[in-house]
Amino acid sequence: MRLSLRARLTLTFGGLFFVAGVVLLAATYALFDQQLSRSGTNVIAKVNNPPATSPTSPSTPQQRRILGDDPAFMGEAERMMRRQREELNDAAVTSLITQGSIALGVVGGAAVGFGWLIAGRVLTPLHRVTETARRIAGSAAADRGLHERIALRGPRDEVRELADAFDTMVERLDRSFDGQRRFVANASHELRTPLTLGRALVEVAMHRASASPDVVRLGETLLQINARHERLIGGLLLLARSENEITDRAPVDLADIVGHVTSQAAREAGERDITVEADAAEAITTGDALLLEKVVQNLLENGLRHNVPSGWVKVSCRACHDSAVLEVSNSGPAIPPYEIPALFEPFRRLDADRVVTAKGAGLGLSIVRSIVRAHDGTVTAVPRRTGGLDVTVTLPRAAAP
Repeated sequence: MRLSLRARLTLTFGGLFFVAGVVLLAATYALFDQQLSRSGTNVIAKVNNPPATSPTSPSTPQQRRILGDDPAFMGEAERMMRRQREELNDAAVTSLITQGSIALGVVGGAAVGFGWLIAGRVLTPLHRVTETARRIAGSAAADRGLHERIALRGPRDEVRELADAFDTMVERLDRSFDGQRRFVANASHELRTPLTLGRALVEVAMHRASASPDVVRLGETLLQINARHERLIGGLLLLARSENEITDRAPVDLADIVGHVTSQAAREAGERDITVEADAAEAITTGDALLLEKVVQNLLENGLRHNVPSGWVKVSCRACHDSAVLEVSNSGPAIPPYEIPALFEPFRRLDADRVVTAKGAGLGLSIVRSIVRAHDGTVTAVPRRTGGLDVTVTLPRAAAP
């Protein structure tokens, strides 16, 4: 069993107190025994050395016994003194050890109790530091929760310096993440304008009456590249938006979203010769309906674009205990298990798709994870044994409106 720091401090204080008490008790006994031995020796010496008798002193045995000059009387007195000394010593030792041990136990127990209370009071600021760090580490996204501060008040001691250093570190991290989000959003907005202008110029050049077939083919290629860049910028904007905390929440039924998204994807599925199956049961959660729709759309598009000819995609949702569960499964090429974590990172694709004309911008699953975390949910992916992927999204369940 692992003892807490508070328990270890209490045991240390209590152990030191008991050791000091035992040492004090032993020293008291040693001093008392030494003093008692000296007193007994002095009394016996006085008895063995009576004052000298004068020439006129009585010399009868009775008189000598009274004066202490009889050898038999002296031996009996000495034995009596020794016996009294031993009885006094035993009584003192018994009283000192027994009652002293009881007193030491009572006072030691009180000392351990006070040590526990004092240790808890001293460690209270450390508990605040730990709780704040745990809340920040347990937040849904890496940058969420960085606005929290310990703001410890009190004397400027070692614990206060630790709390202030922690607050400074969190503040710098918060500024760094906030600057990164603003940079992505601003850069995406700034890049949209030249892309829109470039697309308009290409379309005008393609639709001229004097445009040659080569110009038309070149324009189509440029429009495809431009469309991919627009999707990339749109994904960056959505990623920056989805990393923010969802403040306006409303009840959303995942079954409605699944039905809507699968109907919209029917045309693309037909062009790719892929069968889409929907199994939507009522699964109500709370959040932003547009962002949750983007989750289902990205997962469905991922299943359609990373598939095999005559493949299939299955989208289902259901309520399970306290959760609303969304599952998207698809056939496709085999995926190594060690590649799964990388799929949820921005601009990360499988080896076969790491080209300029890739099927997507590499942000689909990253956006899914960011949106799900913003809704206090989790997303997991497991490779299928026969190829393809099983993606499960778990969101907090809400009561039906």
